[in-house]
Amino acid sequence: MKKRILALAVTLSVLSQHAATRAADADQDTLADARARGVLAQLTLDEKIQMVHGAGLGTSPLGGGGYIPGIARLGIPALNMTDSGSGVNAGVTGATAFPSPLAVAASWDTVLATDLGVAIGKEVRALGFAVSLGTGVNLAREPRNGRTFEYMGEDPVLAGAILTARTRGTQAQKVVSTAKHFAGNEQETNRYASNSVISEKALRELYLLPFEMTVRDAEPGIVMCAYNLVNGAKACENKALIGDTLKTDWGFKGWVQSDWVVALTDTVRGANAGLDEEQPGSQNDYESTHGMPPTHFNQKLKAAVLSGAVPASRLDDMVFRKLRTLYKLGIMDAPPVAGGKIDRAAGEAVAQTVAAHSMVLLKNAALAGKRASPLPINRKVRSIVVIGGHADVGVMHGGGSGSIQPQEGNPVACLKPDTFFDPFGLFSRCAPYFKSSPLAAIRAKAPGANVTFYSGADVAAAANAAAKADVAIVFATQFTSEAMDLASLSLPSNNDDAANQAYDQNALIVAVAAKNTSTVVVLESGTAVLMPWLDAVPAVLAAWYPGVRGGQAIADVLFGDVNPSGKLPLSFPRRDQDLPQPVIAAGDTVDYSEGLKIGYRWFDANKVAPLFAFGHGLSYTSFSYSSLNVAKTTNGDVSVSVTLKNSGPRSGAEVVQVYASLPSAVGQPPQRLVAWQKLSLKAGESRQVRLTVPKDRLTVWD
Repeated sequence: MKKRILALAVTLSVLSQHAATRAADADQDTLADARARGVLAQLTLDEKIQMVHGAGLGTSPLGGGGYIPGIARLGIPALNMTDSGSGVNAGVTGATAFPSPLAVAASWDTVLATDLGVAIGKEVRALGFAVSLGTGVNLAREPRNGRTFEYMGEDPVLAGAILTARTRGTQAQKVVSTAKHFAGNEQETNRYASNSVISEKALRELYLLPFEMTVRDAEPGIVMCAYNLVNGAKACENKALIGDTLKTDWGFKGWVQSDWVVALTDTVRGANAGLDEEQPGSQNDYESTHGMPPTHFNQKLKAAVLSGAVPASRLDDMVFRKLRTLYKLGIMDAPPVAGGKIDRAAGEAVAQTVAAHSMVLLKNAALAGKRASPLPINRKVRSIVVIGGHADVGVMHGGGSGSIQPQEGNPVACLKPDTFFDPFGLFSRCAPYFKSSPLAAIRAKAPGANVTFYSGADVAAAANAAAKADVAIVFATQFTSEAMDLASLSLPSNNDDAANQAYDQNALIVAVAAKNTSTVVVLESGTAVLMPWLDAVPAVLAAWYPGVRGGQAIADVLFGDVNPSGKLPLSFPRRDQDLPQPVIAAGDTVDYSEGLKIGYRWFDANKVAPLFAFGHGLSYTSFSYSSLNVAKTTNGDVSVSVTLKNSGPRSGAEVVQVYASLPSAVGQPPQRLVAWQKLSLKAGESRQVRLTVPKDRLTVWD
């Protein structure tokens, strides 16, 4: 294999810092390896087998998704594991519900992602869990994927940088962090059996790249392999993926863990491919538990080792990887203890900050007859009508393992999606809502205004109320979840519990906008949304799934207490038909025939204008760029400098984005994201921004 290097720069000071860091890491690795080998030598065969499989669904004493008993005689702690994409998802624990990972990606802020990782890691550990099973980094090749909200957008470099930052923050709390789902798991439809057919070029340049970045730069303790097949082999039994690429090419030192239920189908093939742990496992491989299929890494693995089908050295490596990771992260010396106190005030402060700085102002323009755009809302406004989306009681979140149970109860009756594929009954079909009412937060911002609420079920009544108000705010929701995909990115019909009837959200927005030229649409969604009504609406705010303080964060942005600074982590198409796949692949084969052309690469290459482009996001101020300079350095990186000025009336943050166009001869889409920096400037302030484009961002896979 060869890489074509097209462009490099590291200052001496940075080199010395990196050298010191590498030396410290090497010392930690050496010590962790030595201690792990000492314990490994004392383990019996049965104890080794016990360490490489879960004890079965429902066995975690803390209510987590996975559990491996400890070995007290050698000081090996039990491993309680919890889903944690948006916070600890283990029942009613008092944990904080943070914004969705897609929202975090929309912040384009690695510092914020680190802060989130720290906050989640603290809560995971305080509740007694050693393993955090978030976060997913599969790309938004198919934005109708029900788990898009759990992931970090369509660009591998953005996704990899955000996950790297979050992983570092979490593991600094003596918690093992997980990167998942490795690999090619870009849709839920037929996920247990589908075969993702992907060229090696697309794998390396797109789908594996965020994993590679995280492995090299953050060293996650776990990489979780996916349910699906990749190029004909189950991902968890795929030596090319696990043994060759992850462990050999990238030097991954942690352990590879299967996804839950049927990710592993063959004991010998999985173990010899490089799989190190099966979940959820069971007490006996030859029995199914909880209606689940039989598992493989208990007695079947022991028999395979005794027969020589799986070398004893492979089993030792499986156990060694786990022990050395637990030593390096400090878990062997200081295991988590259940019953710790969660600082909800601190957690909710982080959640609100992340939510507010992740929101993307998609549109803010004055319509005919208006002198100014509707946002930010003037606090002296006389009347506001809030419509739809259950905004009177809370904010929506996504479903499945990447969700989090509302800790104070769900204020909205169960809203079930039309399609749900969950043959093992693992997930709730109800849309979770957190008790953070946007209506209450809006009233608090404008105490002198008459603020009313209409559910939206009676479209005419809502439109008539809008006609009498100074500002109309329509909340539109789109529920997505694990175990389902969307048939369309169009807003679904919503349900009003009091009236017990469905209403068309698109029709509601059209009707309201026709009566009020200061209409604002707030989107609570887990992916892109189609907007056939966009021309009639002056302002649109993408709030994503904003978490437990989402209502307050939305109000902060609407009234200008927080200047919006989010940028889209995925493209918003005008129509479903503009996507690379007009419909989701429903058969056993998912052909990635578009190659490198996903997301903005697809739109650019095919000269199709998206509704809103990747990286788009407005502000209540304005920024100007000047004095651009691009220079190749002696080390092969590219140095980019530009002067950024806040030329508007208020403080704000901007994301300086750098894209590269590679020579047409190498067969690449028109451009790729290669660097960015987010920075805040006061009104009138200027600053020279310097960015380094690493040479690896300017390479192609040959």
